[in-house]
Amino acid sequence: MATSRNPSPLPCAFLLISLLFSSSSALFSPSDNHLIACGSSSAATLEDHRVFQPDSTCGYSHLHSYGPKVSLSSVVDSSLLPSPLHGKARVFSRSASYEFHIKEKGAHLIRLHFYPFTSSEYELSSALFHVSAGEFSLLTNFSTSVPVLKEFIVQVDTDSISINFIPAEDNLFAFVNAIEVISAPRDLILDICSLVKPDRVEKFEGLSKQSFETLYRLNIGGLKVTPFNDSLWRTWLPENEVSVKFDAAESKIESFSGRINYLKYGASREVAPDNVYQTARVIGDSSHNMTWEFSLRPENRYLVRMHFCDVVSMALNEMYFNIYVNGYLVNKDLDLSHVTGQLASPYYIDFVIDTDNSGLLKITIGSSNISKTNWVHGLLNGLEIFKMNNTDAGLDGEIPISMLPEGIVRRGIGEFMMSLPCGFGFAILLVALFVLVMKWRTESRNSLAMSHLPSVALEGKSAKGGYQMVSKVEI
Repeated sequence: MATSRNPSPLPCAFLLISLLFSSSSALFSPSDNHLIACGSSSAATLEDHRVFQPDSTCGYSHLHSYGPKVSLSSVVDSSLLPSPLHGKARVFSRSASYEFHIKEKGAHLIRLHFYPFTSSEYELSSALFHVSAGEFSLLTNFSTSVPVLKEFIVQVDTDSISINFIPAEDNLFAFVNAIEVISAPRDLILDICSLVKPDRVEKFEGLSKQSFETLYRLNIGGLKVTPFNDSLWRTWLPENEVSVKFDAAESKIESFSGRINYLKYGASREVAPDNVYQTARVIGDSSHNMTWEFSLRPENRYLVRMHFCDVVSMALNEMYFNIYVNGYLVNKDLDLSHVTGQLASPYYIDFVIDTDNSGLLKITIGSSNISKTNWVHGLLNGLEIFKMNNTDAGLDGEIPISMLPEGIVRRGIGEFMMSLPCGFGFAILLVALFVLVMKWRTESRNSLAMSHLPSVALEGKSAKGGYQMVSKVEI
């Protein structure tokens, strides 16, 4: 019998070091990574190992408050809280803002944590307030009775950004538990995508300059993905945890335990993590489709991102399928092998969509006519839906004057008052210039009129010895 040999530890150690190095080098390291625990007196460490600094001592943010600010300590068992961030909150009875220094201009992720607990002084579920980033509205008349995380993608083109909290009325208040301001990867939102109209698909440019609010982020066919397993610290929910109408009776779920092949210029781990691409819901019968239906705010514009990764085909070019948006065919005979060149390689498609007055959005994956019987007839790995800003004012309607923090309003009034002397001075100069021009025009007319009148010279001298000119008018 042959004796077995223990493998040399050197190759194993070298492999482990290589894996650790490749993993660490692939981690996203944002230039701006501001994490604050509002109302807390100590740092809060999350399960994903991120550390949120208390807003009272944080060096990279500054709290401006124009009224009383209150820190609330939770009265419930801390072990029952969903996060260490939710045991404290900062409450504002008047407008206030957090100012963050920005190192890298461009798209930033802004996340606002709200956990409406009840203390002896406040019931946070009764709060009603507005939130803006600078003068760009994020939330208007916002209130919540359940824990919620609001995520936005906002363009920042200045050296700092202020997150403002303004009570909707004088007798109300605003609150927040935690804030994140993080530089977004440059490839998170590309500039060009497809615009879906009722009767055609057009090219859409300028997507990277828009702002977004995340509404849905689904791991289709998979389990919940927590921030611990996402390089951008996002949460991906399974289909059964969101209020989505789903029609896929003949579909099935497939999983993949192999390596996801990320391409150099393709979808990166910052676009979606391995856990999303390793699971998929697939069409099991060529005569059936898969449809997800969402109820959105009517007559608004949305960005729909669909994630694909062929982790089920046995060979290249053995899966073709169609994509429909609200019943309209937007992509026919999609072949993932053609766009990626290999199996288990992620790919995503962005669509900009205008909803009608119904607000319904239907996403459908259907089989292709050129698909063979024994092939997979379509799949979907992940789905994201973002609300886009309709105007320059923001994501949640026009900005009322009450949304502007008092500091901005005061600064605006102050600048206006300071500009008044300059304005008056400029007006006086204009009036003086006008008077001079009118006088010059009058004198010019008189001089011109005299040059056209007949005249005679009298032989004589003036009292001063000079010749005297007199005019003779002919009638």
